[in-house]
Amino acid sequence: MFINATASYLPEQVITNAYFTELNGLTDEWITERTGIRERRKAAAKENTHTMAIEAVDNLKNVLPFDFSEFDLIIGATYTPYDCIFTLGHAVQHHLNIADIPVVTISSACSSLLNAVEIVEGYFAINKATKALIVASEHNTAYNNEDDTKAGHLWGDGAVALSISKTRITEADWEIKDVLTGGAATVGKAKESVTLKPLEKGIVMPFGKDVFINACTYMPKASLQVLERNNLTINDIKYIAPHQANLRISKNVAATLGVSDEVMLSNIQYLGNTGCAGCAIVLDENKQKFVKGDKIIVTVFGGGYSYGAMLLEI
Repeated sequence: MFINATASYLPEQVITNAYFTELNGLTDEWITERTGIRERRKAAAKENTHTMAIEAVDNLKNVLPFDFSEFDLIIGATYTPYDCIFTLGHAVQHHLNIADIPVVTISSACSSLLNAVEIVEGYFAINKATKALIVASEHNTAYNNEDDTKAGHLWGDGAVALSISKTRITEADWEIKDVLTGGAATVGKAKESVTLKPLEKGIVMPFGKDVFINACTYMPKASLQVLERNNLTINDIKYIAPHQANLRISKNVAATLGVSDEVMLSNIQYLGNTGCAGCAIVLDENKQKFVKGDKIIVTVFGGGYSYGAMLLEI
């Protein structure tokens, strides 16, 4: 499989740590020390998961090497739906006016993007599609409980779109060499450490330490599994695009894998936790510095628990 193009969208409104200092007394120093986050983006009143996704898709048009009408599969990825019936994937289909193709929306917390890639892999394998559009979009602030001093300051909004083809379209395509995902619902406090119950104050994280410990365990574990499956070592990897949840997690993963912090691509400092879109947004932001032959690991961890890793070659 090959990634032909990426594009992202971020809301204009910037929320700095000073907002939370005024709201609940959490200082800039306190938040930055524990999370690395200094600011995050917040969707405007008229924006939602669907509108941000559509903006990302429209931005894809400028870099897509073929016409939108050639997509024969659309996969949406989100855990913050605007509508659970007219889903993210269907909203994108309606916007592009592509009739009678498979459309699926997946939710596996912050690992949803890689699960979406696996769904595409399956459709390609059984010859039910050849060109897929993945759109990941998170409207965290629609669900966030800002008064929650444990996690209310973590969340940001954003969306990303990826074009994936079964065969290479251009020499600039990135090859998806391997992808794996897994569920870890049997470990720790998986079922209660992070929850989003819309009728019960939205996103909360009562057991952040458990999330931290397991993220720092499963992200490097999955990365090493992918490397081993492809007869590579960490020294073969140019960059790592981790789930953008906490800068301390990224640094811990880097230390476990034995790489420098510079290897870890990061936008958590100025975007906050953008959910399952974050790791792909950071790829899109940094794509101009990738060169032919670079190998990149994308590694994720989400509440529930879910995890995964993907190997790319530029």
